Amino acid sequence: MKNIFFFLLILTTNQLFGQLNIDHFIRVGKTRIQIGNYVGAIENFNIVIRFKPHLPEPYYYRGVAKHQLEDFRGAIQDYNTAIEIKPFYPDAFMHRGLAYLQINDFKKAIEDYNRAIELDPNNSIIYNNRGIAKISTKDIDGAIADYDKALEINPKFTNSYINRSNARLMKNDIRGAIKDLNQAIMIRPHFASAYLLRGSARFELNDYASALRDFDQCIKLDPGNAFAFNNRGIVKQKLEDFKGAIADYNMALQIDPTQANAYMNRGIAKEMLKLPGYNEDYALAARLDPKFAFNPQDVDYNSLAQAKKKANQSTQQNPNQAQNPNQPPSNPQQNTTSQATDTQKDQPDKDSNQEPKKETKEERDRRRLRLALSDTENVPTAKKEEPTDGRIQNKNIVIDLQPVFMLSSYNKYSTDFERPQYYNPELETINNYNNYNPVITISNKPVGDLKDEFRNQILFFNEKIKINNKESQNYLNRGIFYCLIEDYSNSMKDLNKALELNNSNMLAYFARANCRMKMTDAIEQLKQTSDRIKVPITNETKKNTETVVETVIDYTHVLSDLDTCLERNPKFPFAYFNQAYVKCKIHDYQGALDDLNKAIEIENDFAEAYFNRGLTKIYLDDVEGGALDLSKAGELGIQDAYNIIKRYCN
Repeated sequence: MKNIFFFLLILTTNQLFGQLNIDHFIRVGKTRIQIGNYVGAIENFNIVIRFKPHLPEPYYYRGVAKHQLEDFRGAIQDYNTAIEIKPFYPDAFMHRGLAYLQINDFKKAIEDYNRAIELDPNNSIIYNNRGIAKISTKDIDGAIADYDKALEINPKFTNSYINRSNARLMKNDIRGAIKDLNQAIMIRPHFASAYLLRGSARFELNDYASALRDFDQCIKLDPGNAFAFNNRGIVKQKLEDFKGAIADYNMALQIDPTQANAYMNRGIAKEMLKLPGYNEDYALAARLDPKFAFNPQDVDYNSLAQAKKKANQSTQQNPNQAQNPNQPPSNPQQNTTSQATDTQKDQPDKDSNQEPKKETKEERDRRRLRLALSDTENVPTAKKEEPTDGRIQNKNIVIDLQPVFMLSSYNKYSTDFERPQYYNPELETINNYNNYNPVITISNKPVGDLKDEFRNQILFFNEKIKINNKESQNYLNRGIFYCLIEDYSNSMKDLNKALELNNSNMLAYFARANCRMKMTDAIEQLKQTSDRIKVPITNETKKNTETVVETVIDYTHVLSDLDTCLERNPKFPFAYFNQAYVKCKIHDYQGALDDLNKAIEIENDFAEAYFNRGLTKIYLDDVEGGALDLSKAGELGIQDAYNIIKRYCN
């Protein structure tokens, strides 16, 4: 009886401890969202979901973290699950509506906001965001009604004043727009973007002196606002202060060297003063934005003002003015992103009520993988700064496929590995033979500074082979270490010998396939500068294809070894993964996709496989599927996935 009581006591204590731990992980996850550590928050909520999959909150908060990383589709999936578990969840409907808004699915966004208002009718943020969705469908009056309701609930809601001013500008009610901007500035006197917008509206009324004061104040509050310098330059140019205008355009381009309209405006001012360099400015403007490829002598200031008006109207519908209510919790005023609009001739008027325009081939190619180095044209690029707020999707990275997995090794006492290694029974056989010294593992991480240790392991197996030269495992071990120190010739000799002694050793075929791949790539690098698989980071629509050399290398023997490996063990996911990588290199993308499907079917949490399958799907024009796979890869720990989602899927 005492034993039974002791057992029940332990069981109860463990259950309470587990519950306390779950609550702790939720609290830590929410705190990480508040401080901007979104990746860390996702890790916390993954743990909660693993042990408590019936709770709606961890899915909701994980969705919020993904949302902040601009993984909108992944966030929608988590909001969906939270709503399935808890159908009366206004915050989940509100956030899902915002996610739909940010991928331009305005109909679903409005449906979610309608449901959120039913559950929480006094939430000004929901009305504000529904107004943005409505204005995006050209329902301007409906949008204004929603902004009115938001301001009735919260009279100091500056976002709604800004958004209502935009809606009034679309109705050509410029004075009404200025009145709303005055209210926003009264509430938030240091709101730089409100001065920028009011200056643009005053420019519409030909009130250049007031517009100039507003742009001055915007620059005083936000000295890094390229739009404000550009717009102030236009006012100065209108007042025939061409030298002052050129100085402002110079500042705008110093802040953002990719601002095509600033080059065009500066070129016009230089030409008016008969200064050199205006043709170069026109050429740069045309390269950065093809719509500037026209004769600037045909442009007068009246047409500039009209184009400016259209551009201003087209930018009023930017969903980024939506309110993101929870981070959680959050200050509603802190979530307003810049409403700065580039108020000149740089954007065509967009009819948001039309069906989304079908992608052109050039636009689609921009999304797709390039099996060659990115072409670097002589055009200015904006400065890339590493984010400091946890938004790792803004990092300046080189986008590559995740590398192949290889047989590798590490010190059994090491703590350097970032993540647990994948378990595989074949590894247990070889590690048992080695008595776990050395430890053989499967990894796609670089070996770094371990090569000296690997050379020592080669010496160790030299002695073992002297004692027993008939044991396949000894040759396999030594072949693995030769490959790790890039001595591919000796590695191949040992791996061939290992297979000669035991042709059923699946790991030997896997190791030989990788060694052959490394040899082939090394030989190919003598012919080309690089053979890395990359996605171009820049957004140029035209590539100088003559400078790119693409060759399809012969990987027949590599694929043959991987095939044999899979014959020996059809459930070995790493062989499928490596096979998919090779097929990408020989341009067999559908075959690569099939292999990655099998790898994920075997290993459900295979992060690298989700990552590569996401890139492959994007190449095959399945942007939606690619985004969801990359979201899963990010959820499983590959942070670079969020950068690709932002660049190629949103």
